[in-house]
Parts: sequence; C-alpha cells; structure tokens
Amino acid sequence: MSLTSCGPRLGLVTALSLITFPVWAQPDDLPAPVEALVDQGLTIHERFEAPDGLTGYAASAQGQPVAIYVTQNGQHAIVGNLVDAEGNNLSSEPLDELVKGPQDDALWQRLEDSHWILDGDAQAQRTVYVFTDPNCPYCKRFWEAARPWVEAGDVKLHHIMIGVLKSDSPAKAATLLGADNPAEAFTAHNRGDEVAPSAQPADIEQQVQDNNTLMRSLGLRGTPAIIYRQDGKLEVAQGMPDEEKMRAVMGSPRP
Repeated sequence: MSLTSCGPRLGLVTALSLITFPVWAQPDDLPAPVEALVDQGLTIHERFEAPDGLTGYAASAQGQPVAIYVTQNGQHAIVGNLVDAEGNNLSSEPLDELVKGPQDDALWQRLEDSHWILDGDAQAQRTVYVFTDPNCPYCKRFWEAARPWVEAGDVKLHHIMIGVLKSDSPAKAATLLGADNPAEAFTAHNRGDEVAPSAQPADIEQQVQDNNTLMRSLGLRGTPAIIYRQDGKLEVAQGMPDEEKMRAVMGSPRP
C-alpha cells in the first residue's frame, strides 16, 4: 500500500488506457490496408490531411490513439508518428483533436452522470472529480488540503462516493449519499463526525455499486482517485497529491 493513498496506484497512462469508450462509426471507403488494420482490432475515427501525398487516419487501439498514414496509391499504410525535419511530431495535434478530445469528453460525461456529493460553490468555474471512500484517511487529507480553493469559490469538488476499503465502506457511502443534506453530512464526516451506517433505499445502495463499477472500469484502484482537466486534457492523480500536484489539480496556486 502506498504511503499517500488507500490501495495500489496506477500511472496516468495505464489508468486512462483501461477506459472503455463507445463504439465509433468507421469512415466510409477505407483503403484496403486500413480495412486490414480494422480487421486486426483498430478503430478508425477520422481522416486528416497529411503532407507529401499521404492521407492520415486518426485511429485507436484499446483506447490508445494511433496515427495511420496511407500512401498516395492507397496500397500501403504506415502506423506511427510522422515527424518533420525539425523533429516535430505531426501526429499529436490530429490525434488530440480527433481521438483524445472526444474520448476525454465521453469520460467527463460519465463522471458527470455518476453519483457524487457537491463540495463547494456549484458556480465555481473549475470542477474536480474525486473517487472517495468514507474509510480512506487520505481522502480526508485531500478534502482538508483543498479547503483554500473550495472556500475561495475557485474550485468545486464532486466526490464520487465508493465503498471498497472496508466491509462497512459501502454502507457508509450510501448513508452519506442518502442523507437529507449530503453536502453537510459529508462535511461533518471530514471534520471528524463518525458516519453511523443506516439502511438506505435500494436505489441509493445501487448508486454506490454503480460508482464502484465505474471506478474499476477506469482502472483506478488507489484513493483518493482524482480526475481533472489540465490545458483541456484529462489528467489522473491517485493518492494524496504533493504541493506541486495539488496546484495542478486545483488549476492555480493556493489562494
């Protein structure tokens, strides 16, 4: 177990690569080499312009963006990044726009549709999603460290309540989600009030299970598991962030 998280941790690339995304529609009239790659499991998202008579295709393999370049006669395909004379990667921009961007948007919507407790001003411009187990001490430490940004109205945290660490974690998470005022109950919990698990309606208990399933589907196992946007791209932090990472998660220096 990490000293800064509850449970094992995964790197950013590993965590995001395990995300399952919707099936994408394939462009029509694909060249034969690209069709062959589709048969091997690649997903084609869009065509894009490429230099020297090449035609580019933005693709993905198990969620990872992949560039394909087809020769002018349409008989051969090259898989990989295209680099110019200065060493600039000409594949990164179209892959970010045509593959990674839509993937990030799909994931962000899945997080929005999950079951969370609002922490902060609903009108705050920056949103951070946090998979939170009531029995995770590092989740409480993150909650405390985030107070300056939250209380300044700069950031709102959406705590996706999960129950995975202890046998009573699901019941505690359901109790917080089912409280008359979940935000107040969650704040009291983080200030030291013990959560007394109580029976909840079946739909509330199912919300915790749905959150658990979502977390597993994203390959996230350490808590707190934090997902945020940095320069328009999604980033993941697992465990209690250090000061530098905290600034990245919150999007600014400490107020």
